[in-house]
Amino acid sequence: MQMAFVPEASDPGQGVATFLGTGTSVGVPAIGCDCEVCQSNDPKNNRTRCAITVRLPGGTLLIDTPPDLRHQLIRERIRLIHAVLYTHEHADHLFGLDDLRLMPFRLGHPVPMYCTEVVERQIRAAYSYAFSDREDTHPGATPKLEPVRIDESPQSILGVRVLPIPMKHGPHFDVFGYRIGDFAYCTDTNSIPAASIERLRGVRTFVVGALRDEPHPTHFNIDQAIEVARKVGAERTLLTHTGHQLEYSVTNSRLPDGIEMAFDGLQVPIVLESASA
Repeated sequence: MQMAFVPEASDPGQGVATFLGTGTSVGVPAIGCDCEVCQSNDPKNNRTRCAITVRLPGGTLLIDTPPDLRHQLIRERIRLIHAVLYTHEHADHLFGLDDLRLMPFRLGHPVPMYCTEVVERQIRAAYSYAFSDREDTHPGATPKLEPVRIDESPQSILGVRVLPIPMKHGPHFDVFGYRIGDFAYCTDTNSIPAASIERLRGVRTFVVGALRDEPHPTHFNIDQAIEVARKVGAERTLLTHTGHQLEYSVTNSRLPDGIEMAFDGLQVPIVLESASA
């Protein structure tokens, strides 16, 4: 492998979140759909599967590995991922993992992969070849990953404090959102418990999933996302994991002040909290 890559120096108290994808599990446009949003020429109605990167002084943290990952990283000119953090184990947040195969060449070591036991178990089942004892036929034949088990306690990742936000995603799935400094990312949920709302107090930017106007059994709809945003009280709320029922400009025109739809490529500054704080 090549020598380890050293990230460029930056302000240790500042970070930047980049929305790689803001769409539903099938993306927008959806395959075979002729609706107005899927046929729109507005690039903000073109939404790939959900993920973000957070540029930190210690490197770039990727949250989730969606199936569109290769395209997303090339589009945003992100050359290197230093660590991956998972919200949950669903396919639209997991099945771009193989696109990380190039990263260990530049890092000089396996990619740290922060996840719960449930997520790690799913990754090992879906990507069993990445954890085989069989010797690789050539460098880069399989992803080189280093699972790091997490729970709901604060985590130190790339030198900053990351606080998991326990949430529910329908009746069967426990998932995590994450708070990083004054920024919180809470996609794929339809219930954020009171104790988790307390973990979100003081964030300036709150990202939350809002699938559509109609109710859904596993996701917040627009009205529910607005309600939880008011509980959190952030200066700015960004809606992600939005479906093709929501046209970007029309939806934004009717949202309350301080709440808007996110879009692929959107960048948000973050004030960080060091891991030692």
